[in-house]
Amino acid sequence: MIEFFYDLLHPIQWVVAWIMVRFHDLFTLLGFDPAGGAAWSLSIVGLVVVIRILLIPLFVKQIKAMRGMQVIQPEMRKIQQKYKGKNDPASRQAMQQEMMGLYRSSGTNPMASCLPILLQSPIFFALFHTLNGIGKGESVGPLNDELVRQADNATIFGSQLSDIFMRSWSNGDWNTIVLTAVMIVLMSLSQFITQKQLMAKNTSSASMEGNPFAQQQKLMLYVLPIIFAVSGVNFPIGVLLYWLTTNVWSMGQQFFVIRRMPNPGSLAEKELEERRARRAARRGQVLPDAATSTGTTGTATAEHTTSAPVRRQRQQPKRGTSREQRRPGGSRPTQNRNR
Repeated sequence: MIEFFYDLLHPIQWVVAWIMVRFHDLFTLLGFDPAGGAAWSLSIVGLVVVIRILLIPLFVKQIKAMRGMQVIQPEMRKIQQKYKGKNDPASRQAMQQEMMGLYRSSGTNPMASCLPILLQSPIFFALFHTLNGIGKGESVGPLNDELVRQADNATIFGSQLSDIFMRSWSNGDWNTIVLTAVMIVLMSLSQFITQKQLMAKNTSSASMEGNPFAQQQKLMLYVLPIIFAVSGVNFPIGVLLYWLTTNVWSMGQQFFVIRRMPNPGSLAEKELEERRARRAARRGQVLPDAATSTGTTGTATAEHTTSAPVRRQRQQPKRGTSREQRRPGGSRPTQNRNR
C-alpha cells in the first residue's frame, strides 16, 4: 500500500526535483558553491515561491469563501434555530439540505478554505520523500546521482539538509538538535500567528457565535501548531526549511489581504476605515462615512467650505456708446443756448 502511494506521488516528486535542480543551476550561475548548503537551501526556498505563486488563485477562492461564510451567517442561524431541539434523522437531513441550498444560492463553498492546504499536501509528501531519498542516496528524475551526493553533503549552519532531530538525538549531535528545535519552534509559532491574526482581526464577533466553521478555525488555532511540533521531530532539515518558508509566506500574504481587503464587520475593517480617515484629514478632506459616524456632517462641511478661498469675479469696465461718454467727466457738456 505504501509503495502504491509513492508510485502515485512519483510524477509530483519528479516535478519537485526538476524545480529544485533548475533553481540550483540558477544559483550556481550567480556564483554560489554548487555543493554548498546555501545553493540547495535557496533552491528549496525557490520551490516554495513557485508553488505559492501557483496557489494564489486558490488563495483568492479561500478568501472569497471565508467572506461568503460570514455574509450568510444570519441565514445559517435562522436555519439552525428552525431545527433547534429536533434530533430525529428527518430533521437533520432537512437542515443539511437547507444548508446546502443556502451554499448553492450564495455561491459559497466551505471546502474552498481548505483547498490550499489540501493541494500542498502531495507536494509536501513528495518533497519529504525526495529529501529522505537524498539521505539514502536515491536519485529521482533530474536529481541524478551526482546532485544527490552534493545535496547530501551540503550543510546549513553546520548540519546536513537530510539530518533529522530524532536521529541526531540518538547520535548526540547537539548542533543539529538545537538547529532543528529552533526551526520546529519557528514553524509552529508562524502557523499559530497566521491563524491567530485571521481570527482576531478578520472575523466579526457576530459570525463567531454558533458558527461551526468558526469553531473549526478556533480548533485549528491550537491543533495545527501541535501537529507541526510533534511531527517536525521526524522531518529532515530541508523539509523544515520548506514548511517554515511557506508558513512565513502565508503569514505575510494573509497580513496583506487582511489589511487591504478585510471582511465586513471585522476589526481589520474598522482599522482600515480609521486609516482612510486619517489620510483624508491630512489632505484636508472629509470622508462622508467618517463625518456621519461622528455626527458632525454639517460642521465639517461648513469648515471645509469656508476654508476654501473665495474667488471674486473682476468687474469689467463698461465702454461708452458716444464720444462724450468717453470724456473724463463721463457726461455730455451743457451748451449755452442764449449765446
